[in-house]
Amino acid sequence: MRTNALCLLLLLLLPARLALAGETLFQYSTIDALLAGLYDGQMTIRDLKDQGDFGLGTLNGLDGELVVLDGEAYHVVAGGKAQIPADSARIPFATVSFFEEDTILKLGRIGSLDELNRAVTEGLPSRNAFFAIRVDARFPFVKARAIPRQNPPYVPLAEAVKEQVVVQFSGEGTLVGYYSPPFVKGVNVPGFHWHFLTRDRSGGGHVLDCSMEPATARVDTLRQFTMHLPASREFDALDLSGDKSEELHTVETGAPRHQ
Repeated sequence: MRTNALCLLLLLLLPARLALAGETLFQYSTIDALLAGLYDGQMTIRDLKDQGDFGLGTLNGLDGELVVLDGEAYHVVAGGKAQIPADSARIPFATVSFFEEDTILKLGRIGSLDELNRAVTEGLPSRNAFFAIRVDARFPFVKARAIPRQNPPYVPLAEAVKEQVVVQFSGEGTLVGYYSPPFVKGVNVPGFHWHFLTRDRSGGGHVLDCSMEPATARVDTLRQFTMHLPASREFDALDLSGDKSEELHTVETGAPRHQ
């Protein structure tokens, strides 16, 4: 009888757990820790995929870009080539969620990344929640980058990004992105953060600019946030008290704010 009662309780709790998972943004480490040069983490790709089937990040050593799409992880190396990493590969920073669209945005022809951000912003129901955003479209061009693997002693990300390799794609593909609210400054990237994969999943990177034909943006509202901090002496020793907004802008866009 006790076994039957336990099984019944688990069955009753399962829908609530699944609903919570679908509304939760999971993050490993902080963006300011990455900016400071903490490029080695303990979380594996296998463990990350347990937390979400959609997302973005990077791999240990700041080795290129990470894109998670339809439950599969893709490692985009410098030069734009995408490959599937080993489940045992580790990450220093990533953001993932279980993608369940709840809003559809119709987008007209888009001429730039700034234009895309404005168009999506206008359709978001709030500026104070997290949103996972997927756009499958035909792209006249996508300007994307990946940073070559770094070697210790690590330099800050604003220095490492000077080695980025920029490539351009055209054709069908998918944008994997997040909107994060302004109050997460220091924790994540306030505003939009986009990665790209070609339709055949052979190439991609961190998006610096793009244009696209009329398409649909699928949006998933996320009102739960969970963060796993690295358990390492390196993380514990970091000074994360300063404001790294200018460094983050340079890293995300590839140019200082005044340009």
